[in-house]
Amino acid sequence: MGSIQTFPRKPHVATLADVWRAAALQASGSVEVRALRLEDYAALRALHRQAEPWHEAPTLRQVESRRQAFAAGQLVAVCDGRVAGVFSSLVVPWDPDARATRSSLTGDGYFTTHDAESGTLYAAEMLVEAGERNVAVARALFQAGRKLCRRMNLRRMTTTTRLEGFADGTPERYAMRVVWGDVADAAIRLRLSLGFQFCGILHGFIPEDTASGGHAALFAWLNPIYAPPHPPAFAQSERPRKCA
Repeated sequence: MGSIQTFPRKPHVATLADVWRAAALQASGSVEVRALRLEDYAALRALHRQAEPWHEAPTLRQVESRRQAFAAGQLVAVCDGRVAGVFSSLVVPWDPDARATRSSLTGDGYFTTHDAESGTLYAAEMLVEAGERNVAVARALFQAGRKLCRRMNLRRMTTTTRLEGFADGTPERYAMRVVWGDVADAAIRLRLSLGFQFCGILHGFIPEDTASGGHAALFAWLNPIYAPPHPPAFAQSERPRKCA
């Protein structure tokens, strides 16, 4: 591991994630990611009705509040001149031990909890229209989120998703069966294929989603070029040694 090899290497065998990341966009149009505009509101509501019929779409007032709080984190993906995906994010002080809900974390959807000095970009909403290019649209939106994370020097990006097929047992067992490939859950598998790590279950995170028992799966992506503003505590406590 890590040594320099002078002999030819075996051909790389691509994983499903590699194929999805590298594959060309299907169909004729390309995917363009741009800032969310107020005129996109009708398309946003349509995506909500399709992707999250169990959850009420944000009001126009909420959308405007999000843009005022953190305009850089409100994005749409456009295909063939129409909005095919929405990415809505904010920066929060993430505490995995806190009993937060999506509503409390996002200020009831107004994003008044946005804190640019914190270290976590939370992708509160990522909606993609159904179709053959949904993976390409999701990939483009998450890549834009990662680019934003790097530009702001944030430690990580997190995202959550409901448990689509959860019916009985524990949510932890359901999620692990999806991770192992025993159960098909499109939302969870999509995030795994895009390089996010499964971090566990947030109990009661989406209480209005009764079909998922109010639970949500948590995923994280770590910024590989994150530079801490201050040295770690252990480095600060070490004093330089004098040379004899």
